[in-house]
Amino acid sequence: MAIGEPDTPENADPSEEPPTPRDGSPEDDPSALRIEELILGSPRQYTPFQAARAAGVPMELASRFWRAMGFADVGQARALTEADVLALRRLAGLVEAGLLSETMAVQVARSTGQTTARLADWQIDSFLEGLTDPPEPGMTRNEVTYPLVQLLLPELEEFLVYVWRRQLAAATGRVVQTQDDDEMVDRRQAIGFADLVGFTRLTRRLEDEELGELVEAFETTAADLVAAHGGRLIKALGDEVLYVAEDAGTAAEIGLRMIETMANDETMPELRVGIAFGTMTTRMGDVFGNTVNLASRLTSIAPKDTVLVDGAFRAELTGAGDAPESEKESEDDLAGFRFALQPLYQRPVRGLGIVEPWLLGRRS
Repeated sequence: MAIGEPDTPENADPSEEPPTPRDGSPEDDPSALRIEELILGSPRQYTPFQAARAAGVPMELASRFWRAMGFADVGQARALTEADVLALRRLAGLVEAGLLSETMAVQVARSTGQTTARLADWQIDSFLEGLTDPPEPGMTRNEVTYPLVQLLLPELEEFLVYVWRRQLAAATGRVVQTQDDDEMVDRRQAIGFADLVGFTRLTRRLEDEELGELVEAFETTAADLVAAHGGRLIKALGDEVLYVAEDAGTAAEIGLRMIETMANDETMPELRVGIAFGTMTTRMGDVFGNTVNLASRLTSIAPKDTVLVDGAFRAELTGAGDAPESEKESEDDLAGFRFALQPLYQRPVRGLGIVEPWLLGRRS
């Protein structure tokens, strides 16, 4: 859907006839418009100016919210529904009540818009497009889509709310357990990158569909391993995933599991993982800072099918009793440790100075 800031004067007549739709817009196709109305729950009836006025929100603020949600400008077209008015009224109401600042409300709109846009695209690409292929000659995609959406929409909506509540509960738990506000913003955690080796060469060798299946399999496997072992997936970028964990032991287990799992799959390229421990800033679900950059650099210099960690991560592992201070002990003394650490040569890392990486492994 697209929304924008119209040039309508403040004394415009809300009963004024809407402009003629542009060629190729959903208005030109009654069946497409019918599906849109089913999804949105109400018909188009407002211009952006009329929607802002109905919500009691200044046009400038309404435009900021809509742009933050990723909606494009539609000028003076009647493209908005009663649901758009209600959403705008609710978001502005949080500002008026002092629960959110205007800046925070815009951030809420942006983070929600970006996340749900990707989710909607994935759902269409992954299963809706295939499900709506006409089963019989002569049937149009729209004839198949309407009853399918009618059945799926309430189920997907309830499932989305369920998952969101579970994730919100987990995120809230992480926040209330922090010691102070500074720790909540700049937190000491483990951050790990996992990167497919030789992905650029694969893009030249594989067909688009094969490449898409490989990326989907990699992201799915990585996400499952991160979740199963207590980490949190921050993002997936095709050939690379980024995850965090509250402690070094969890991050180490996830990194090694990824290497082991991918090595047992003949369809997958080799993998390399870099993990660092330290302070990082979280914002809108992403993480930033030198610790993140260091983990990325460690990944880039890691040999294939290995996990490299930094000195701070090693200190966390040894301090927690998960790895020995030295491997030069007797086997009996090393028996109680989960992980092994082997020092590698110090080397300069662009933008971060001299780094001493450690090769992470399991105790045999």
